[in-house]
Amino acid sequence: MLPERILNIALDTPLDTCFDYRWQGEEGAAVPQPGQLVLVPFARREAVGLVVAVKEETDVPPEKLKDVLEVRAQLTPLSPEWIALCRFAAEYYQRPIGEVALPGLPKNLRIPKTVALDRALKKFAKAEPGHDPAPRDMPPLNPAQQEAADAIAGASGFAPKLLYGVTGSGKTEVYLQAAAQVLMRAAERGEPAQVLILIPEINLTPQLEGNVRARFPGVQVATLHSGLAEGERMSHWLEAHTGRAAIVLGTRLAILASLPHLKLIIIDEEHDPSYKQQEGLRYSARDLAVWRARQLGIPVVLGSATPSLETWYHAQSGRYRKLTLRERAVRDAVLPKVRLVDMERDKPGEGLTSSLVSAVKRRLEAGEQSLLFLNRRGYAPVLSCDACGWISNCTRCTAFMVLHKPEHRLRCHHCSLELRIPRSCPTCGNIDLQPLGRGTQRIEEGLQHIFPQARVMRIDADSTRLKGSAQAAFDSVHRGDVDILIGTQMVAKGHDFRRLTLVGVLNPDTALFSHDYRASERLFAQLMQVAGRAGRTAQKEGGNASEVLIQTRYPQHPLYGAVMAHDYDRFAAGLLEEREQAGLPPFIFQALLRAEARELQTALDFLQHAATCLEYPGITIHDPIPMTLTRVANVERAQLLIESPSRPALQHFLKAWMAELRATKTRAKWSLEVDPVDI
Repeated sequence: MLPERILNIALDTPLDTCFDYRWQGEEGAAVPQPGQLVLVPFARREAVGLVVAVKEETDVPPEKLKDVLEVRAQLTPLSPEWIALCRFAAEYYQRPIGEVALPGLPKNLRIPKTVALDRALKKFAKAEPGHDPAPRDMPPLNPAQQEAADAIAGASGFAPKLLYGVTGSGKTEVYLQAAAQVLMRAAERGEPAQVLILIPEINLTPQLEGNVRARFPGVQVATLHSGLAEGERMSHWLEAHTGRAAIVLGTRLAILASLPHLKLIIIDEEHDPSYKQQEGLRYSARDLAVWRARQLGIPVVLGSATPSLETWYHAQSGRYRKLTLRERAVRDAVLPKVRLVDMERDKPGEGLTSSLVSAVKRRLEAGEQSLLFLNRRGYAPVLSCDACGWISNCTRCTAFMVLHKPEHRLRCHHCSLELRIPRSCPTCGNIDLQPLGRGTQRIEEGLQHIFPQARVMRIDADSTRLKGSAQAAFDSVHRGDVDILIGTQMVAKGHDFRRLTLVGVLNPDTALFSHDYRASERLFAQLMQVAGRAGRTAQKEGGNASEVLIQTRYPQHPLYGAVMAHDYDRFAAGLLEEREQAGLPPFIFQALLRAEARELQTALDFLQHAATCLEYPGITIHDPIPMTLTRVANVERAQLLIESPSRPALQHFLKAWMAELRATKTRAKWSLEVDPVDI
């Protein structure tokens, strides 16, 4: 028998600790190493854990020390750098390391039985790895693109860069050619190399993956996102973990992938809120990517036409180097002209003004495509009774139930409650119930009435529920099988619609008066991104110039003026000035404590205790308040905002505060979010 070892093991539990277990190996057995997965008894079940340290002794009494049941020796250990990344995320976001490390692994690695792992490893061993990093069919870059690609690939050490380029400026081409340089130079030195490219949403993956595979036919490409089947995700994760995959594409969860030879990180559309996880470990993939690049001493690129104010501030202050692409990559392709349509003068019918209807008609006659953008799915936001004032409130949430006419349902978009559309008013019996407002389904219905010969397609979360349906829909648009596309934010970014020359924006005004201080930043980004879908190819001789029509009741608002001028620089400068005067991020650092309970007072009482249980210099704790959406699925919710001008001070406070809160007895369920994006 080998000498006994104590393994310090992280488990996926809310307990803020790792657990010591005893390991006694047979003669000739290798001592387990940090980064290996093991099977251990925990409570009344068996659980997979991660070895984070190997020790000679423990404070646990011998009679209470349990034995490791199995070591997953068939899988190479996760690297010390990966464990350090998980440890940093756990400490920064105030969560146990097991809640960071284990959920980031494929499900088939986290189950007690090893059948799926053994099958995947056997299949992996038979696969032929790619060995040729040379790219194919690299198009020539314009001078600005070439300068950016060379600056990214030629950087040594930690080198954060903002690639700031207008929509259609060829940022993706810069990413690919910079990645090619990194892989080729590593190959010349005889070194393995990996490039990680992050994208904000799953539906953007197929287009990018197709481009990458076509450009790099000789290397292995792995894709990581939550839409993969478990077996497929396992295979791709193994390709990344072993270093066989030279290029890894993925959504936010890919930042926690095991990548032993990582040499470059690219974050496309870095401003996108989708990079922030909103459940469980509430991490920012963008921020972890920057930390990981610093940890490894490698370049990181943050790309966007509308950078987040935090990133823009870092670029303005010199912390990040700004690389600028001012022109569209396709020769003779220009940014679309943006026009405002005053809805007080041009009254809309079917949600569409006469100006927009005429513009769509011109595109149809020219054989060109139009996109109508409305970030509100369903038929109408609410169903109402004019006789008594009844409206379709959700019985479980402080929200309206949205009318989905094709499905004959009222649906809550927060708790997923569904009801049949009532035949008459539940309060007074009136049978004349009316929809208020418009969603994508109602606009689709109106367009089919106005343009009966047009091929109209709607792309939103309702029309793309089935796996593969979103990609099939986008393929139809790319083939030219669609004349008019109606969509939500799913269609607003990343897609290269070559035949699209008109964008119409419906009902953007609500964001101008939101309680969320980030609302104007997000609206500007959304408008610039969706406007960028138009005019991405050179204008045909005699064809219509590409344009964007924004229907608004507030045409004098300065935000719309900046959109018309495609002037992010001016808009961001003004917004940063406002944020500094108001003491808001990026000039202050925040954390948000949320609590929920069956009764609102229970949540507020816990937050009141939290607000007074610990004093700390330099920390501002605001009063607890109900959340804007107070009730979801019959659970009442409240929040408490904490602020500090110093990030280290905030972190020191949170660490001590969490210890106090974990010792507090309460019936409220609570969670902490560091650097919240929704307040």
